[in-house]
Amino acid sequence: MTSTYDRAAGSRLLRQLRESRGWSWTDLARALRGTAQQLRVDALAQVAVPSIQRTIARWESPTGMTVPADRYQALLVHLYARTPAGVVNLDAGSDLDRLVTAFQYLGVSSERIDELRSVVARSAPQGEANLFTMLSPAIHTAAARVLRDPALLDVDLLGRLSAETSTIDQQVGTVPFVRLQLRLSPVAEVFRRLLPDAPVPLRKQTAILAAEAFALAGRLAFETHDDEIAAALYTSAVSTASSQDDARVPVAIRTSHTMVTLYTTNDLAAAGRIAAAAVHEANRSQDLAIRARAYAVHAEICARSGYVRRARAALSRAWINVDRTGSNQEDGRFGTDRLAGFEGVCALYGDDASIAHESLARSVATLTRPRDAVQRGIVSTDLALARLRLGDTRACADLLHEAVDLTAHTGGRVPAQRIRHVRGALRPWHREAFVADLDDHIYDALIGR
Repeated sequence: MTSTYDRAAGSRLLRQLRESRGWSWTDLARALRGTAQQLRVDALAQVAVPSIQRTIARWESPTGMTVPADRYQALLVHLYARTPAGVVNLDAGSDLDRLVTAFQYLGVSSERIDELRSVVARSAPQGEANLFTMLSPAIHTAAARVLRDPALLDVDLLGRLSAETSTIDQQVGTVPFVRLQLRLSPVAEVFRRLLPDAPVPLRKQTAILAAEAFALAGRLAFETHDDEIAAALYTSAVSTASSQDDARVPVAIRTSHTMVTLYTTNDLAAAGRIAAAAVHEANRSQDLAIRARAYAVHAEICARSGYVRRARAALSRAWINVDRTGSNQEDGRFGTDRLAGFEGVCALYGDDASIAHESLARSVATLTRPRDAVQRGIVSTDLALARLRLGDTRACADLLHEAVDLTAHTGGRVPAQRIRHVRGALRPWHREAFVADLDDHIYDALIGR
């Protein structure tokens, strides 16, 4: 095991590994896609072989500037853990050991390498090459047993699967989205397979938990630009949740789906239809925080569409529900911190920069938890736009610097889109030094890394 950081050496070792098996770039690309199909890493299973070839070429470039992304790391580990004859070999001097050395040269963290080794070690005894090996050992064993005989499904396994979904959700903003997506994929697949044959007493609970997992998987697919997969997962989440007499879950899913639809298609009408459906179902729910979020999302879509009065009416209903819950940023539910951000966005689209600034500043001040990092990046960018509309261009740029740092850390797709929008609004000042500094920061943190 080496601790030397040397990207050129890592790239060279990746090439040597491929050539030692007599593989061309095309051969390795096909092998990686086949492994992706086995592991149900859908985003890569559908990628064309020439595209994967080009990715491999970048890894092996003598400049050593490109490191395999998390999803490719998982595929490479599964691929090289077996000899060309299909025999598992995890020993010192094996292809897997050489791959790990390459990863270390390329700067992959020891924690990530341990995680990858653990996944492969769990798959080896069963001779499995599927995504269930990515589950924790306790869940993997129980899930394998239940998938063979669904009648054995019990609340303990459902609780473990639900806890894993919740843990992954809580790590949004602190762990790369691709890594969270890989961890959640087997959980969502277990739920998908359990749904048709779940025992009747557990069918409703299984459906609700499955819908929550599908929705989070859709969010993660959106963040990693797998838009078709995101749309399919949200469709599954809505249909699964709507089959149960519990309005809370479909409302939460539809509000998330509204914003994903907006940012993937820029189709306000389509987003508006989903938001309206969320409000309709929210009125059946007794969960006031869920209802408040549905109204807030609907308000933003109305404001973006130019329906200022409708936006204000929806915001008023959202505030009524939040005030009744007493919910705030400390309990992790939708509360005053998030709603102030929606109020600020609606004011921006209603051309009231002063109110927008006040609301957005209040929201930013309360979004302090690690879980809030993505949202803080979004609201900081909106606040920057409010500052610009109030005539303070330097303050706008200063706030964008903060948003850039947050977005580089979280990988959030929405704040990145909004940063581009606000930077476009700064175009008249493009010759100013503070804007040039901002451009350098954007390039270094978000584009050139």
